Amino acid sequence: MAADLFSEIEYLKGVGKARGEKYRKLGIDNPYELIYHIPRDYLDFRTHVPIQQTVIGSYNVLKLTIQQKNRPQRVKGGLVICTAIATDGIDSIVIVIYNNIYGFQALQEGQTYYMYGKVSGNMLRKEITAPVYIKAEETVLIQPIYKLTQGLSLNMVRNNMRQALDIMKQFPFETLPQDILRQYDLPPLMWALENIHFPAGDKAAEDARRRLAFDELLKLQLGMNLLKIRRKKTTAYAMDCTVDISGFVNALPFEFTEGQADAVEDIIADLCKDTPMNRLLQGDVGSGKTAVAAAACCFAAKNGIQSALMAPTEILASQHYNTLSALLEPLGISVCLLTGSSTAKKKALMREKIAAGEINVIVGTHAIIQKDVEYKALGLVITDEQHRFGVAQRAALAEKGNSPHKLVMSATPIPRTLALMIYGDLDISVINQLPKGRKPVKTYAVTGKKRTGAFGFLRDKLSEGRQAYVVCPMIEDSESDLFAVKSYAEDAAKGNLKGCSVALLHGKMRSAEKDKVMKKFHDGEIQVLICTTVVEVGVDVPNAAVMIIENAERFGLSQLHQLRGRVGRGEFESYCILITDNKNEDCIRRMKIMSSTTDGFKIAEEDLRMRGPGDFFGSAQHGLPPLKIADVACSMELSGMAQECASRILADDPDLSKPQHRSLRMDTMKLFNKDITG
Repeated sequence: MAADLFSEIEYLKGVGKARGEKYRKLGIDNPYELIYHIPRDYLDFRTHVPIQQTVIGSYNVLKLTIQQKNRPQRVKGGLVICTAIATDGIDSIVIVIYNNIYGFQALQEGQTYYMYGKVSGNMLRKEITAPVYIKAEETVLIQPIYKLTQGLSLNMVRNNMRQALDIMKQFPFETLPQDILRQYDLPPLMWALENIHFPAGDKAAEDARRRLAFDELLKLQLGMNLLKIRRKKTTAYAMDCTVDISGFVNALPFEFTEGQADAVEDIIADLCKDTPMNRLLQGDVGSGKTAVAAAACCFAAKNGIQSALMAPTEILASQHYNTLSALLEPLGISVCLLTGSSTAKKKALMREKIAAGEINVIVGTHAIIQKDVEYKALGLVITDEQHRFGVAQRAALAEKGNSPHKLVMSATPIPRTLALMIYGDLDISVINQLPKGRKPVKTYAVTGKKRTGAFGFLRDKLSEGRQAYVVCPMIEDSESDLFAVKSYAEDAAKGNLKGCSVALLHGKMRSAEKDKVMKKFHDGEIQVLICTTVVEVGVDVPNAAVMIIENAERFGLSQLHQLRGRVGRGEFESYCILITDNKNEDCIRRMKIMSSTTDGFKIAEEDLRMRGPGDFFGSAQHGLPPLKIADVACSMELSGMAQECASRILADDPDLSKPQHRSLRMDTMKLFNKDITG
């Protein structure tokens, strides 16, 4: 590629030092990065309306000729107001531009423009304020809208974009071999970049976006696969596959499901290799992932190797500790709990024993990765709900050992195609059955008219000795009509739950306070917990058999499923009641899905289909590099094609060193912001 594309952005005409700094705020240093500054939307100037047909307060495209430009007026506060009179040949309208004297000067009397903007004023004097415009002789009538920063206007960026594209045309380049373009029916890259910015029509814009989305998904897959290859370095902890853990399996108070047994087999096979395991253990809520983790810890301990399990909260860490110690300590395997709230004396003692190798399994929060915690032989690192940890925290735990084996556990069901995109550098084991004896949670969606009846049902279950959750979307009252836990708890104690033992739990409470409430609830001292989604992950109270979720329309399907997973964890028939008065078609569909299945993977598929991948994970994005064009699964078909293509390329060229893959290698490294092939 030509050096011109990679010269400073100031190389472009009209981009001085000041504008160059504005571009750098958007992450654009050179013309090449500018052409990959993809439009967030388009303005379609193909259809315009007469002034007479415009509605006050609406946005319109008008075809206007400038009749008269008035002298700019400076008003109090330094504001500059520029106005001009324009006509569509029948009626007149006033153009108003604030604080943009250069943009105003660019308008010429007698020149005709297409203008897009908000029409204000009244029927006698209409105004169009701060319009976006192009000359009427412009041949491209679908114009891009870009993400901007203060000091950059759309017209500036469009003009600079045309220059950058002109440079690109002088020195053509293509990142994909011709046989791949033919196989996947993709247009040339040069054509795609031209038509993503200035499309000849709707189909051209769609085809251009498809090509660029494919490129991005392909680079994501290549990067993930290269990471996977790079991580297959030698580990210091290859274990003996003849070590027998049948004593552990036979001592379990339950029988492993087929999914659990398969997962244990996968993990043990990985632990015996001389390359470090890098595996995702994915299972629905209550599927028994911790028991599988316990089997892995047992196998490691019998090999003389320490294991560490890191959980995102003290509540969850304590629950893992209770489960692991109950399963492992009777077999002579020592387990300890290390959290931020442990006393200084206890921490010092634990650190001493961990360093001496006297403790086999260390469970805790981020406290287990502090600098003063040293391990004798940390060979197995387990993280639970890893998307709740930062990359640095996960890396810090792994660095405590010498290329240790890594197991990631997640109770967030992810459709397999999407899981391969997100966890492309991990091998995947899935537990898709519930343990024997577990009964599916019965789910009902009702309107607020049936709230009294729902609470009557809840009280009946309390009289049988059960416990319950009531979930609200807010902590404190706001201007919205959403329920908030604080006022809800006060009202319920006087009304629907009068005479019951009720407690409050939400994210703004201190950790020690939250732990105290949870312990009381776990011990049965509290009958009803009125809470926010703070209970979404990891809260395990087998006696809880009823959950009521208020304003159920406020939660995504996967989140509702996670919340529902807090009940049905014991031997009792359990129930989830979703209360909403929202009659939106989308909401009704979601409530029907929740009422008809308890399969988290089916629900995840529906959630992805309905909400799209952009919202599927919220802001966490599971550590993926940021994508500009493609949502992680903007098209599951396109994602599958990219996966297939990446495998094909790497089979032929494992480190992308061949000349035809040079551009792909460079762009893949840039996407991951590091030398992933190092």
